[in-house]
Amino acid sequence: MSVFLTGFPGFLGSALVGRLLDRTDRIDCLVQSKYRDDAARRAAELAGDDWEADIALHEGDITDPRLGLSEETYDRLAGDAEEAFHFAAVYDLGVEADLAERVNVDGTRHVLDFAEAADARLHHVSTCYVSGRYDGVFTEEMLREGQSFTNHYEETKFRAEVAVRERMAEGLSATIYRPAITVGDSRTGETQKYDGPYHVIRYLLRQPRVAVLFTPLGASDTELNVVPRDYVVDAIDALSRMDRSAGVTYNLCDPHPPTAVEAQRVLAEAAGRRVVSVPTTQSLLERLLSAGPVRAATGFDPAVVPYYTHPTRYVAPNARRDLSGTGVSPPPFAAYAPALVEFVREHPDISSAAMT
Repeated sequence: MSVFLTGFPGFLGSALVGRLLDRTDRIDCLVQSKYRDDAARRAAELAGDDWEADIALHEGDITDPRLGLSEETYDRLAGDAEEAFHFAAVYDLGVEADLAERVNVDGTRHVLDFAEAADARLHHVSTCYVSGRYDGVFTEEMLREGQSFTNHYEETKFRAEVAVRERMAEGLSATIYRPAITVGDSRTGETQKYDGPYHVIRYLLRQPRVAVLFTPLGASDTELNVVPRDYVVDAIDALSRMDRSAGVTYNLCDPHPPTAVEAQRVLAEAAGRRVVSVPTTQSLLERLLSAGPVRAATGFDPAVVPYYTHPTRYVAPNARRDLSGTGVSPPPFAAYAPALVEFVREHPDISSAAMT
């Protein structure tokens, strides 16, 4: 029997593959052709020179109804799979609507069809930001709350989770995992791309001892919910092994997140910089950062600005309950921020581009 996984060699999916090696005969990874060589290198890092005995790479595409596989391969994988882990998505705040729809929504429906054909338990990786700009506390049971969305990424991840919940209501065995903003490893700082909080880190490291940061009004009251990759992967690994997690949604978030202003201060301390914060309006800051010269000079993406005034707070009673006793819990942001900064300092050339 095997485990089927999409999103390899992506940031989270590739990390989980190493944890799955002890629980299945084979891991069948759906890989886009352009990432085939990267996937082979990553598989060798995880399983050694004889990796093909444990990990099979299948070139395909979730936007195709048959996942870009031949009929024979599709049927064989569906006949073998006991579990399916769906990581593949466009993780890009500025993604265009059509691409987000094809990958995040249509792609999820195609993976749902595969899971049903395989009679496999599905593990679907969503995001806390299916909340959109819901004003208040967003629980693990909540989903369709009439919320508005900041971008096509949020909206299509929401619609993908709606599709998963509809199939669950029809009898599909599935678990939903909603990570908060996910950054690098809490111990090594290792990450695959620089986005989100990394715009702040890279800007700080380019400044002298004092760094001026324009901060939207309200940022001092806005929670910035960040978790490291190892927590997300550890949590998915632990929860996916539990029978009782079937049918459950988990917010994988920081129970005590810093505010956006506090997070900037912590990163500045880790970078050895002092921050001078200049209050401004969200709309003015977005306009400034949309100008080519300003964006080039600062490195900030205007798509991140709305998250400085994000009105949603996240709670995770399901995750806290079911991870109790496993030793898996999110570390405080201040504890691993220095590792994030040091990794960027030592690896300045990693791209901010999304793996699509």
